[in-house]
Order: sequence, then structure tokens, then C-alpha cells
Amino acid sequence: MTEDTSTLTGQAPSPVRVAGPTEEIVLPGHTPPPVRDWPPPDLDGTEFDPVLAGLMREGPLTRIRLPFGAGWAWLATRYEDVRLITNDPRFSRTEVTRRQVTRLAPHFAPRPGSLAWADQPEHNRLRKPVAGAFTVSAMKRLRPRAQEILDGLVDAVVADGPPADLVERVLEPFPLTVVSEVMGVPPADRARVHGWTRQIISTSGGAEAAGRAKTGLYDWIAAMVRDRAHSTGEDVYSLLGAAVTRGEISEEEAVGLAGPLQIGGEAVTHNCGQMLFLLLTHPDLMERMRDRPPERGPVLDELLRHIPHRSTVGLARIALEDVEVAGHRIAAGEPVYVSYLAANRDPDVFPEPDRIDPDRAACPHLAFGNGPHYCTGAVLARLLTELLVDTVLDRLPRLRLAIPAEDVRWRHKTMIRGPLTLPVTW
Repeated sequence: MTEDTSTLTGQAPSPVRVAGPTEEIVLPGHTPPPVRDWPPPDLDGTEFDPVLAGLMREGPLTRIRLPFGAGWAWLATRYEDVRLITNDPRFSRTEVTRRQVTRLAPHFAPRPGSLAWADQPEHNRLRKPVAGAFTVSAMKRLRPRAQEILDGLVDAVVADGPPADLVERVLEPFPLTVVSEVMGVPPADRARVHGWTRQIISTSGGAEAAGRAKTGLYDWIAAMVRDRAHSTGEDVYSLLGAAVTRGEISEEEAVGLAGPLQIGGEAVTHNCGQMLFLLLTHPDLMERMRDRPPERGPVLDELLRHIPHRSTVGLARIALEDVEVAGHRIAAGEPVYVSYLAANRDPDVFPEPDRIDPDRAACPHLAFGNGPHYCTGAVLARLLTELLVDTVLDRLPRLRLAIPAEDVRWRHKTMIRGPLTLPVTW
């Protein structure tokens, strides 16, 4: 980590001005934390980001500078502060779209209609047309079809015999296929759509490659929404096409809504890859999962809490007024990030947070976010995760890695962490 020494001004008996993205008013007697550079690390395995761990040790509210954008931003790492910021209307996502802030993504082009950048009440208006596709009851109806898709993939693995790469044979195609069916992507277009979504979450190729992928995906989505303007189907593109026809949302908003939902399958692939890697490298945990199937749910929650599913942080917010958090004043106009990964390792909430404890009395993890921006597809992601883990463990007896754990290859230059391959035998 590097330090911006211009921010180390010492304690002051009265408010002082500190250089930053805006002029920051420092509370009397408080020194602002130094600005730390946070390059996205290419980490192998499920190691917790050492830079983030260092920031957590420095204090509950620190300041960071990411590889792209401009200036610095506050970073909240404590569980209660993360919950406060993500559920407080004084911190705006929409305001981020009007300025450059320090960020991980090389390409920043927020689209109208994107739930990710909407504040209330716009957020609820935009979410309404697609909400029915992701309810608990909708997932119950989807479950048999999802299991059928998964069984077909695992049948082929069993027929071919060991060894097999679980990422290539199961973890990638299963979420991709199910999400494509929920969204309404024609089979002939699925490989092309997957290519775009994979590039969008990658940090390799720079702004140009990310921009091309976003243009390709969003142009394709616009065509899908137009084609289904009068559809009565229950897939997401039909729901969006009908909502545009009724005048509830614009076509531009429909496209902004669909893009992040289409990318959602990527997270399931990589999260499940990390979870299975942990099971394969923790024999006692694997034995417990095999021997006590009815108790797998809490273990999955503990793994969701534990896995470092992303690189650095997600999307910023802007303070609309001065807000005091953790002894510091976040001034109006200043950007703020939260780390759900750090919140999930808060020792005040999760004793011995670095240990995987399947018997935690409660696991109120924030793996799917918090507040209005809680993941729209969380119920779907949980369904796919449960089916994947259950089916792989039940259908592949004595499952184990086919290579040493240290030889497993991991994804680099990506916003979502996970194994590139997961060779197993059984």
C-alpha cells in the first residue's frame, strides 16, 4: 500500500481543509486517514485480500484510491457502518453517474434504468416490472426445470468418467443455461451473450474491450425488448417488452434493467467454484456435508459469508449531506464505498471471523448486499447454489481434487474471483 502524505495534516483544534475529490471538513480533534492505493490483486485460492485486511486494521472508515476514475473515496468496513450507509437515503447511487469517482472498472457508462444506480422511489418503479420473475414462488416453479438441466450435465460427466473439470462441465454451463431461460435468451445467442458478460466483469483488455462488450450486449438486449413488445411470456425480456408497451418504463430503462441481471450467472459460477474448492480442501467439512444433508443450508450460508467473492469493492455512493460515520465527517459530495467482504469478517458480529464455522448460531451475512440494492437475483442465486452443491456431492461419490490444491488455476484480471478450472476425480 502507498500513502498520500499530503493528507497527513496532524490533529487540528479547529476544522481544517484537506485535499480530495471535494473539500473535506474534518471534525475537530480528528485526523483524516491517509489515502491508500488499492490495486486489484491477482490472488490464487480463497485468500482474503491482504490490502483489505490492512485497511480493516487501520480503522472502520479509511480512504482509498482505485486504478481508474479520479480522486479518492471513503471505505466503510465495519458491519454496522456498512448496513447504515447502504440503507440511508443520504447516500446516493444516482449522484455517482454525474461525476468521475475512483473505481475498479476501466469503463464507466451508467445506463438509464439500471437498478444499480437508482435511488428511491425510482428504484422501486424500475424493479417492479421484473420483480415477479425472481420471487420465492417463481423459484419454486423453476426448481424442477433447473434440476433437469443440472442432471443432464452431471449425467454426461458420470458417463464420461473421471477426471473432469467441474468449471467447464457443470459450473459454467448450468447457471448460464438457467439464467438464459429465466431471461429468455434464445439458445442460438447464448454463447455470444456469455462472451459479452465475461468480458464485462473482466479488468483485462481495458476500457476499449469493456466498452465493445457493453455495446454489443446492450444493443442485443434492446433488440430483444423490441421483439417482445407484445409477448405474454413470463421470461424477463417478455416482461420488459410488455412494460415498455404499457408505458411503465422506457426502452432505454428496460435495457439498463436487463444488463446486470443477464450478468448474474457469472457470480454463481465463481462463487460455487470457491465453495467447492473449500469443501475439497477441508476434509472434515466435506465429510459433514456428505453425512448430514439436511444441515447443508447453514453451512452454505457460512461459506457465502467466508468466500472472498469479488476483487476490491463494487459501486460507490455519494453523500448528499454531511454525515458522521465512525468518528469522521463524510462531507456532502464525497464518494463512499462499502466492503461487504469486510463486513462479513467483522469480529463483533462473527467471532473468529477467519474460521469457517458451520455451527454459527446465526449467520446474518451480507453476501447478497443490503438495503434497497439487495441483490435482485438473490433467491435465484441461492437456488442454483443449493442445487449445484447438493447434486455434485450426491452424484459424485468420494469427490476429490484430481491435482494438488496449489496447482488449481484461478481467474486473474477479473472483478469476480473464482477458479478458472477445477479438475476433480471420484
